[in-house]
Amino acid sequence: MKNLLSNFGSKFNALCCGILGHHFAVSKRVTDHIKEYQCVHCKKQVTTDVSGNLSALTPEKQDINNTLEDLYQRRHKESQQVA
Repeated sequence: MKNLLSNFGSKFNALCCGILGHHFAVSKRVTDHIKEYQCVHCKKQVTTDVSGNLSALTPEKQDINNTLEDLYQRRHKESQQVA
């Protein structure tokens, strides 16, 4: 019974997203300008692209974001140590 209700809930949330649009919340801050978002209702994941537009978070883009985050953190760690 619980599985049936949760399945209905996820379909209802997906339907709400289809009608009203997604409600994205920041799930990961890659840099100051690039973030990853996840829909609160249907769990769809998107990220900002080079232009600042939202695009689907593919495994390739997730890899790029992880690498960019690593480089960004290293650079900011070095600049804080020098100052």
